[in-house]
Amino acid sequence: MTLTRTSIFALAAFAATPLTAQQLTLYSGRGETLVAPIIQAFEQETGITVNVRYAGTSELAVLLQEEGDATPADLFWGQDPGALGAVIDQLAALPEDMLGKVPSAYRDNEGRWIATSGRQRVMVVSTERVSDDELPASILDLTDERYQGRVGWAPTNGSFQLHVTAMRHELGEEATREWLEGMIANDPVAFPNNTAIVQGVGDGEADFGLTNNYYLGRFLMSAPDFPARNTTFEDGDIGNLLSVAAIGITAASDQQEEAEQFVEFLLSPQAQQFFASQVNEYPVSHSAILRPDQPAMEALEASAPGIDLNELGDLEGTLELMREVGLL
Repeated sequence: MTLTRTSIFALAAFAATPLTAQQLTLYSGRGETLVAPIIQAFEQETGITVNVRYAGTSELAVLLQEEGDATPADLFWGQDPGALGAVIDQLAALPEDMLGKVPSAYRDNEGRWIATSGRQRVMVVSTERVSDDELPASILDLTDERYQGRVGWAPTNGSFQLHVTAMRHELGEEATREWLEGMIANDPVAFPNNTAIVQGVGDGEADFGLTNNYYLGRFLMSAPDFPARNTTFEDGDIGNLLSVAAIGITAASDQQEEAEQFVEFLLSPQAQQFFASQVNEYPVSHSAILRPDQPAMEALEASAPGIDLNELGDLEGTLELMREVGLL
């Protein structure tokens, strides 16, 4: 049975009356509309209050670097592992039994961050204005003049910045710079976030959009006839980056036990089902029933480039490159 937001709250309602009043401070680069229900379910089940600071993933990573050991954050939950890699020295080692709950590809080599759900970078396209013969074989083809003024992206978004980091790792600094400059010259449509990209494609502001796989699913849940579909590039293309949302516990936290409880909850069967059925992401620690419009995880892995997520921690290098080309 698929767990809905209501059913997760129902599960939490069966928990024993909390005996404690601990509090955690969570820095969340994940959007409030996506994750607030599962955070509330944790609070109801454990009696632990979670004070959340929502902001962009890269913004929070920079903040953690500035705060250092004085950070009030107990946990950092990012859209991608690259941002956690950027602050890896500020994260505590996670318990071995916890790390063993996810495949090795979905956790830090030194055990300081762990995936909470999986996703893939995709291209969302208009079903009204884009024909199959217009689909590019590679993300690199989007600099062609046939796509001028038609492609939406979100340069300030953490997932996009991880994607650029992956391109730097896979293609090299100069090739990535050339692609970014070529895209800029092709007059892309800038959006503030991935949700706006999908809405923009539906509204006709763009014909193509670089985003994560799960955003379109949220639109289709409420509007099955929404005029867009997800596509991928040819197998192995850097445009098909397979990534994860990830979380780590700060070494500065004096609430290590409670923070571990929170991470364990995110890896629990009910939370993993929530990510699959309500957020349209992929489970990483327990099997879950996927929505009918979600391709199997095996299909994503087959189409994705073989990149070690542990190698994508140079967020500052990506931000510097994006500043140099005028994107930030």
